[in-house]
Amino acid sequence: MAERLLMNEFKALSKEPWTNVELINDNVFEWSVALIVLNPDSLYYRGYLKARMTFPKNYPYSPPDFKFLRPLYHPNIYPDGRLCISILHAPGEDEMSGELAAERWSPVQRVESVLISVLSLLDDAEVSSPANVDAGVMLRKNLSQYKEMVKNDLEASKQDIPPGYVMPTHETAFKTVKEDDEYTMNWEDSDIESFGGSDSEMEDQDEDMESDTASGEEEEEEDEEL
Repeated sequence: MAERLLMNEFKALSKEPWTNVELINDNVFEWSVALIVLNPDSLYYRGYLKARMTFPKNYPYSPPDFKFLRPLYHPNIYPDGRLCISILHAPGEDEMSGELAAERWSPVQRVESVLISVLSLLDDAEVSSPANVDAGVMLRKNLSQYKEMVKNDLEASKQDIPPGYVMPTHETAFKTVKEDDEYTMNWEDSDIESFGGSDSEMEDQDEDMESDTASGEEEEEEDEEL
């Protein structure tokens, strides 16, 4: 069940512009994941944030592990790249942390929900219980310096972009190309036979209709004279 479910999720996410996923050694339980930030208002816009996800054999009943391969300077990211985020914590309530069951992992969660939560966390850090205390203090007291740290992380992340990979932008990722999705049928392209016959047959029918109309008018004139 886990293998089939993960493969379906992998195929679906492979079509998304905001992430680049690959299987590690063709193992569906080991993913290489790159988060591509497409929100132009984000400090991490156009970042290529590479991570590794490891899934348990009993997925989705237990959460996956998520770890950035190039650690980010962020209040909720440990220096080794691990995350401090509720959705990756085991199911059930935790009296010690105060986390509710609804905030933690549950079998209805999916890889997509994890990745979206991580993207949200990047710009909405939880500084009350930071994994990186220094980053939490800097975010609260020296925002300009914090932004410089983020800028350095983004510049370093460019080293992980695969050769030949075209980084999407907000504009290119969400642009609607009607020419590819819509087909405007021209009369020249239509099959006349499907509408009642060929060109010559249609002309013959028009002539017959005109002849019938003329005959009908002559008959009406004769009736009036009588």
